[in-house]
Amino acid sequence: MAKVKEQERRVMRRARQRRMWAAGAAVGIVAVAVLGYFAYRAAAVQPGVAIASQGNLHIQSESTPHVSYSTDPPTSGPHLPYIAPWGVHTTPIAKELQVHNLEDGGVMVQYGCECPDVAAKLKAIVQRYDKQVILAPYPGMKSKIALTAWGRIDQFDDLDEARVTRFIAAYRGIDHHPR
Repeated sequence: MAKVKEQERRVMRRARQRRMWAAGAAVGIVAVAVLGYFAYRAAAVQPGVAIASQGNLHIQSESTPHVSYSTDPPTSGPHLPYIAPWGVHTTPIAKELQVHNLEDGGVMVQYGCECPDVAAKLKAIVQRYDKQVILAPYPGMKSKIALTAWGRIDQFDDLDEARVTRFIAAYRGIDHHPR
């Protein structure tokens, strides 16, 4: 009789262990699925358009021959070995200089219009950041406003402060130097 009871307890213990293992596996699968969903959603809703990297070759000067940039303004590629000062600029910044700022985790906010009201509003936004954001004019640009970060661009004509700040928040401070 004692042997039968002991056997029943072992069977019950194994059954309980199997249920616990199955419940743990189910919880693990659900957790992985939930994390995967949120990771996908986060990547899918990143601001701007993703642009394939053109590398990060250092060149000696703006006149050094190099491949053409795949976007205008550029989002990666050959660049000078130094950066432009962060903040507000009243003159255009050379493409080869912009790209190094992007590589160093910067965001470029540029306007391609004679639009002092838009420039003033963009200046107020950019001045909220002590580093890694630059505002500059960009004559000849197809859109009125362009936001660039390493491998990302967003171009539009009507100023949308939330759109600008969301782009800056998403990409400012992400270093892109090879490890």
